[in-house]
Amino acid sequence: MDLAIIASARFPIAEPFAGGMEMHTFVLASELTRRGHHVTVYGAGGDGPFDVSVMAPLDFVPTVAARQDVSTLPEAVMAEHHSYLHAIVQLAGREHDLVHVNAVHHLPFASSALLPCPMVGTLHCPPTAWLESALVISAAGPRPPTLVSVSAANAASWAPVEISTVIHNGVDLQRWKPGPGGPGAVWTGRIVPEKAPHLAIDAARLAGVEMRLFGPIHHLAYFDEVIVPRLGRGITYEGHLSLVDVADAVAHSLVAVVTPAWDEPFGLVVPEALACGTPVAAFARGAMAELIDEHTGVLVAAGDVVALGEAITSAAGRDRATCRQVAVERFSAETMVDAYEATFDAALARAA
Repeated sequence: MDLAIIASARFPIAEPFAGGMEMHTFVLASELTRRGHHVTVYGAGGDGPFDVSVMAPLDFVPTVAARQDVSTLPEAVMAEHHSYLHAIVQLAGREHDLVHVNAVHHLPFASSALLPCPMVGTLHCPPTAWLESALVISAAGPRPPTLVSVSAANAASWAPVEISTVIHNGVDLQRWKPGPGGPGAVWTGRIVPEKAPHLAIDAARLAGVEMRLFGPIHHLAYFDEVIVPRLGRGITYEGHLSLVDVADAVAHSLVAVVTPAWDEPFGLVVPEALACGTPVAAFARGAMAELIDEHTGVLVAAGDVVALGEAITSAAGRDRATCRQVAVERFSAETMVDAYEATFDAALARAA
């Protein structure tokens, strides 16, 4: 199968990954390539066994005259819009068997009727007005995209948009390896308010355990004003490191703490931790209840830091071998790609 994957226009599909969606794209494209498919990733760049078609760089700036228009959106938004338009024009003139949209921008979804092949699109986010508009228009067109959600919780938030199937994200089990655990907790992810690492720090202090934090700082003011004052006395920010270094840190941690302050559509950090044998203490928001059960961690009410501190202590007693086995059975890259291959085949059959 000749596959095109539309990815992020902002971040390359390369280590250290900017976030879970970039990691997901890398794992998906790599495993599809390993299975013999020809994969071209359209995005900001990449480094993997797949081909890459680089979108127009995010350097488009409207002219001075155009910026006088009061409806003009911020330059960063216009630059991303420009990049996705560039990708769609490229795709319209190329011969792929299927296009898979693995991005959250509305333009690729809206273009399904304009492309010469079927489209499958994965919804990695809750509803946005731009994306809802695109899906309503494309659903009424001659070639509506086949839609996948990364969780049942996220799919429910999109009602009445028709979701064909739910496919949980998978991880590379050869890279996220089981480890012995350790004395401290770990938090991984993008440093942004909606991920609320400050609440993880507060819970770790209540539990009396040290904590290491890893991930890219995507909101500098939040980091400087909320995270930095909480560092010290056993709480450290270790930086944005390579996958191998983060995986090693998770494998040598007592518990992984996950603190969504929004309805997390998936939460790739959960299967990553479980693959390392590390149990999870988390706020029960979004998809968390689909990923964590009584054998692999502890869920508490969203925002309840006291309960989360207690959950860290409780989760530490979960069996690490069981956590790893759950990851193998439910969250492997192979399981995920099996489901995507079946979805791609079904979309091609409908278009025949």
